[in-house]
Amino acid sequence: MALRTPVDVSVLVPAKDEAGNLPLFLELCAAMIHAQQASYEVVVVDDGSTDESWALLQQLRPQYPFLHPVRHRAQRGIAEALRTGYLHARGDVLVFFPADLQFKPEDIPSLVGPILAGDSDMVTGFKQGKYEKAFVSKIYNGLSRTLFHVPVRDLNNVKAYRREIMAALPMRPDFHRYMIVMAAAQGFTVTEVPIPLYPRHAGRSKFGLSRIPVGVLDMLAVWFELRFGQKPLLAFGMLGVALFAIGVLSGLGALSWLAVTGQGQRWVWTVIQTSLMLGSIFFATGLLGEQIAQQRAEVREMRRELDELAANQMDRDERGEPAHGVVRDDA
Repeated sequence: MALRTPVDVSVLVPAKDEAGNLPLFLELCAAMIHAQQASYEVVVVDDGSTDESWALLQQLRPQYPFLHPVRHRAQRGIAEALRTGYLHARGDVLVFFPADLQFKPEDIPSLVGPILAGDSDMVTGFKQGKYEKAFVSKIYNGLSRTLFHVPVRDLNNVKAYRREIMAALPMRPDFHRYMIVMAAAQGFTVTEVPIPLYPRHAGRSKFGLSRIPVGVLDMLAVWFELRFGQKPLLAFGMLGVALFAIGVLSGLGALSWLAVTGQGQRWVWTVIQTSLMLGSIFFATGLLGEQIAQQRAEVREMRRELDELAANQMDRDERGEPAHGVVRDDA
């Protein structure tokens, strides 16, 4: 088996039913790579395509030495496709780039340049041109900047990032939309460059208006994760303590009123009981959340180690080397 040498940049390309775009996309990638000093590979992840995408990638593979096709037999989504691409990639710099030709490969060096120069950890593109979902995108980006205070205008776009960013991010559905937010929260530097936007070459968009409520809920989930994910007791415990305080103060007030006037207030005792019960529930939820957070941290570390083992195993397989403790019998 031929040895795949290390590269500087791995372009990760999730592709779902993109047979009409892949030939031209790879042709433009070849022209871009030929003009660069840095070494490139293009990892195209066929995400359960039902057209001829996978067969086409196999036909094009001998023509383009930089092409490394990978396949999902069923659709898993962009986040899973990026993760699969990351596990198969060799570059220290990764680039998320779609195959629909709304962005041209000739602009990839603009994304990776600041990272290769050591000026940034992640670079995202800012769309230049007519965008069909401009209104929705403006609302989404405005809400995201308000919640997360990130110094970029366009969070959900093509982007380049250091490999260690991918290794550090928690795995969750549609996490690619919030890579910038999560990377910035972990201390990685983020910059933005203008990237031209073009009409689709072929095919149609895979996203509709139904994605809007999903995106908003995902945004709130990421906000809660970043704010309280590591210390859930901080949220639930404080709320529980506040309810306990309301119950205690209401009780003291009711007793004082009873002592002065000799009249009891039945509704106050309902408030006291409700506050104490809800306070106990929230506080217990916070303690349970702390245990879950600890387990998640351990699982995340195990996942990182397994990813490293998987990458090392793929290296050995591609070099034709046996795994540790296994003797090859070539007789």
